[in-house]
Amino acid sequence: MLCSNVITYFENGGADERFAALYGKDAVKKQRGRYAAAASEFLKLYGDGECRVLSVSGRSEISGNHTDHNKGCVLAASVDVDIIAVVKKTDENTVRIKSEGFPQDLCPLDAPEAAKRKKYSSGSIIYGVIDGFEKKGYKTGGFCAYTTSTVLKGSGLSSSAAFEDMTGYILSVLYNGNTVSDVEIAKISQYAENEFFGKPCGLMDQVACAVGGFVYIDFGKAEPEITPVPFDLTAAGYDLCIVNTGGNHADLNEDYASVPSEMKSVAALFGRPVLRGLTEDDIIEKLPEIREKLGDRAALRAVHFIRENERVKKQRDALLSSDIDAFLSLAKQSGDSSYKYLQNVYTTKNPSEQGLSLALCMTEGFLMGKKAAYRVHGGGFAGTIQAFVPSQLTAEYKKYMERIFKENSCSVLHVRAEGTAEII
Repeated sequence: MLCSNVITYFENGGADERFAALYGKDAVKKQRGRYAAAASEFLKLYGDGECRVLSVSGRSEISGNHTDHNKGCVLAASVDVDIIAVVKKTDENTVRIKSEGFPQDLCPLDAPEAAKRKKYSSGSIIYGVIDGFEKKGYKTGGFCAYTTSTVLKGSGLSSSAAFEDMTGYILSVLYNGNTVSDVEIAKISQYAENEFFGKPCGLMDQVACAVGGFVYIDFGKAEPEITPVPFDLTAAGYDLCIVNTGGNHADLNEDYASVPSEMKSVAALFGRPVLRGLTEDDIIEKLPEIREKLGDRAALRAVHFIRENERVKKQRDALLSSDIDAFLSLAKQSGDSSYKYLQNVYTTKNPSEQGLSLALCMTEGFLMGKKAAYRVHGGGFAGTIQAFVPSQLTAEYKKYMERIFKENSCSVLHVRAEGTAEII
C-alpha cells in the first residue's frame, strides 16, 4: 500500500481489528493516531512509495534473573508496549532508520568494518543484524524506516532487543518473504549485540520480544526450547506493574558484563563453559577455591543462578496449575535472591543512587500483608522494578508510586499474544 494511503487507512479505522488484538479494545483510538502519525513522519522524510508497517513488542522478565547467559531457564512475556516501523525497500545500498527522538542512522552496506563495529551505537546493531543475516545465508538490502517506540529506553522492557528484533524483522519481511523464524531473528539480534554493539547479553530479551505471550525458555539445549505457558494474569485478579525509577544508566555496561563473567569464571573452575549442570553442593564443595581465586561475590552469584534456575521451573508449574499463591511466593524469593546474592539492585560505583532499592522498599510497605509480589526487573543496577498487584489496588499503587518517582513512572501492562506483528 502507498504510504500516503496508509495514513488515511489508519485514520479511517482500517486496522482497528488488528489494534484491538494487539493492544486491547480501549486502546484502538490511541493506536489509530499513533500509527497514522508514524506514517506521516515517514512520508515527510522518505517520500511516498509502497510501504509495510510492522510492530515488535517489549517484554517483561517474569522469572529467571540473569540465568539465560549461563544456559539457564527463564519465564518471560511479550507486553503491549512496542516499537512500530513504517518501512520501504530501496535500491540504494544503504539502510536509513530514523527513530523518533534520535538522529537518523545512515548505514552504507559497504562501509569499512571499523565503522560497522563502533561500540555501543545503534548503527553497530543495524550492521550486526545485517551481518548475522548474511552469515546465515539470508538476503539483505537497502531500506528506509521511521520508528517510534513506547518501549522507553532504560525501562527494563528491552528497548534495545525490540530495536534489534525490528531490524531483523524488517529484513525478513522485505527481503526473505517473512520466512525467517522469530527464534532465528532473536539469535541474530543477540549476535549483533554481542559482537557489534559490545554487550555480552543473553538471548532471553530477544526471544521474549519476538515470540509472544507467556513463554518458558530453556537455553540448555542447542536450540532454545520455547514452551508457551497459557495463563491469564488479569483473570487471576492481578496487574503487572512496572515502576521506572528514573535511574542513570550511564557507565553500567561493566556492571551488566560482570554478572555473566563472574558466573562463567566459577564454571571454569569446574572445567565448564557455563554454570548450567552444576549443583549447589558442587559450589559448596569448591567454595574455598572460589573465594580465594574469584571472590565472594562470584560465589554468591553462582548460588543465585542455581537456585533461580530451579525457581523458574517451579513458577512455570505454578502458572500451569493456576496456583497463584505459589507463583507469588516464588516471585518474592526471586527478588530477594537478586537483591542479596546476585547484587544487581544498584551499582557500587554510585551507592548514593539507589532508586530500585527505594522502589522495592516502598512497594513492600504498600503491599504488606497482601497476596502480592515484587522484584527487580530486567538487568538491574538502575531502571525498573516489577510488582504483581491485586487489581483492586492497582490504581492506588500507581498513584502512590508516581508521587514518589514522578507522573507516568508506573506502567500497568498486559500480555500480548504476538511478538512480531505485521499490520500492513
